[in-house]
Amino acid sequence: MSNLLVELFVEELPPKSLKKLGDSFAEVLAESLKSQGLINGEFAFTAFASPRRLAVHVQNVIARAADQEVEVKLMPVSVGLDAEGKPTPALLKRTQAMGVDVGDGSALIRRVDGKAETLFAKNTVVGAVLSDGLLVALNQAIAKLPIPKVMTYQLADGWSSVNFVRPAHGLVALHDAEVVNISVLGLQSGRETQGHRFEAKHASVVLKHADNYAQQMAEEGAVIASFTDRRAEIAKQLGVAAAKEGLKPIDDEALLDEVTALVERPNVLLGQFEMEYLEVPQECLILTMKANQKYFPLLDANDKLTNKFLIVSNISPADPHLVIEGNQRVVRPRLADARFFFNQDRKQKLESRVEKLGNVVYHNKLGSQLQRVERIATLAGMIARLLGAEKTDAELAARLSKADLLTDMVGEFPELQGIIGRYYALHDGEKAEVADAIEAHYRPRFAGDKLPQSPLACAVALADKLETIIGIYGVGQVPTGDKDPFGLRRQALGILRLLIETPLEISLPALLRATADNFPAGMLSPTVAVDVESFMMDRLRGYLRDRNFEVAQIEAVLAVLKGRLHEALPRLNGIRTFAALEVAKDLAAANKRVQNIMRKNREELGDISHMPIKNELLQDAAERDLHQAIEDITPMARSYYERGDYASNLKALVTLKPFIDDFFDKVMVMSEDKALRLNRAVLLQQLGKLMNQSADISKLAA
Repeated sequence: MSNLLVELFVEELPPKSLKKLGDSFAEVLAESLKSQGLINGEFAFTAFASPRRLAVHVQNVIARAADQEVEVKLMPVSVGLDAEGKPTPALLKRTQAMGVDVGDGSALIRRVDGKAETLFAKNTVVGAVLSDGLLVALNQAIAKLPIPKVMTYQLADGWSSVNFVRPAHGLVALHDAEVVNISVLGLQSGRETQGHRFEAKHASVVLKHADNYAQQMAEEGAVIASFTDRRAEIAKQLGVAAAKEGLKPIDDEALLDEVTALVERPNVLLGQFEMEYLEVPQECLILTMKANQKYFPLLDANDKLTNKFLIVSNISPADPHLVIEGNQRVVRPRLADARFFFNQDRKQKLESRVEKLGNVVYHNKLGSQLQRVERIATLAGMIARLLGAEKTDAELAARLSKADLLTDMVGEFPELQGIIGRYYALHDGEKAEVADAIEAHYRPRFAGDKLPQSPLACAVALADKLETIIGIYGVGQVPTGDKDPFGLRRQALGILRLLIETPLEISLPALLRATADNFPAGMLSPTVAVDVESFMMDRLRGYLRDRNFEVAQIEAVLAVLKGRLHEALPRLNGIRTFAALEVAKDLAAANKRVQNIMRKNREELGDISHMPIKNELLQDAAERDLHQAIEDITPMARSYYERGDYASNLKALVTLKPFIDDFFDKVMVMSEDKALRLNRAVLLQQLGKLMNQSADISKLAA
């Protein structure tokens, strides 16, 4: 079976999006060929992406797709055939335009479609030839590339212009060893491409066969064309080079992806800088080496930064010392700048910068950063008391939490906010707990990020996120679609994770109300606390689904949770265990029946929540047995519930099943005797309360 290779040779592609570009180009092109019937056999393709090329190798591609016989819907019978059953002019005109010969109408198919009888005709669709199909596929692949902003550039004729991510200079299309004749982006297909800028054996690489692409590019072009293979090679070289020094490279998947997109033939080299720069916080040095130079800093066994780093070069000279020295010479000014900023910043205490936050606008409707900090401090003190942390320490940490925004270091490296604040707080003589809270209050910064650990840090982190989400939401800046400029979804998830995973025994609705009340009167929407709670419940459902809980289980727990999010996971684990029992669905259905009966009678019976059972009105043996079973099981079930053993609490309900079944089989709840009906309603109410302590199990009913 024949295989296909397509390559677009372009100017340097944006490194941070190269992998996505390569994967999209390959997948869309291959899928298009498949949909056109040009793949016969196993559907398999391989993506290639390097700084100057996007390519794909597709297996089992045929030269021409098979013809297909299809049914074409024409028109209603009443329109297409006359009284004698002959084709009308309207039908003939339609079929002639389609190239379908219906003759006297006998070849037509009549079938009811919707409410009317409709005419269909069989038509043969000629299979696409590869050149035509590939052109369609290539245009689709280009059109669907995830490019935030395309370039417009002129072609060689000086008149025409095209749009693409970067100017394209070459197109290869090989079906086995034969060139597929197509033209796109002003380029005519061929078999010639270019290799490495400096290390290729020849100025161009003439590809012989679609299946030899990777091998020829490596041997003649000095290019590892596969993004995956190139990434693995870099990771291997980094590990080997670090091991020789008894060190380890920093673990950064995003940096590894970016460097893979910057080189075509990686060569890892060891560089170093003067020890004196290590007096600067290692986060600063690591960030400047990663962000500005794309180096891999080396750490010791205790994760402490050393003065050595790894360079991923795109060339492999016999004597690499000039490459190493050049990189060392470039990195020194960066490190010197970091040291200068660090030393200059420490000449002023963080406290002295706080009042200057009054000159920084946070939001035109919410005031300055200073006003925001004051709100966060008040809220942090309140939460700290609830968590058993020192109120004054929480207020101080919150007050200092944004002061580092005015430092030179954060001005140069915004990613260091909070981190550098911790160093400066320690330098100023603040308590370690306060300094740690300044750093940790931004956490979690991203999905999977670790949470603040101490109650003090949790208090400041919660206060910061609550103030943000209530304030921004309260002035109408609500996330819509994929637009969330203030990161409120991320803030909401951070609050949820803090309450659930730490866990913190605080009511979410109470926190939201307290936060809203902390703003000046009239500044926010009066319903903001309720609105944000609804917004966060939607985020909570998504968070719990991502933890592989079923929707019915989630709704069962949320129905009784009442904002106590620290109980969410234990309750869900309990109901997951309960749902696996054979009797779970029967008990859930019984519980749903109980709730339906109570709902129907609520208007007539009113509030019966505190009414006791009247034993003398338990006339039927089935209701007496159910009442006794409830009395027997309640102490044990309550004990499990109060200990937080929600699985055992729910499992205890299993013993009730025969009594519930017997009750509904033999007892008429809606008795004409009002006293009996009321007493039985009270009995069912007690049953419902017992069954729904850990979760509303009626949600499990189909």
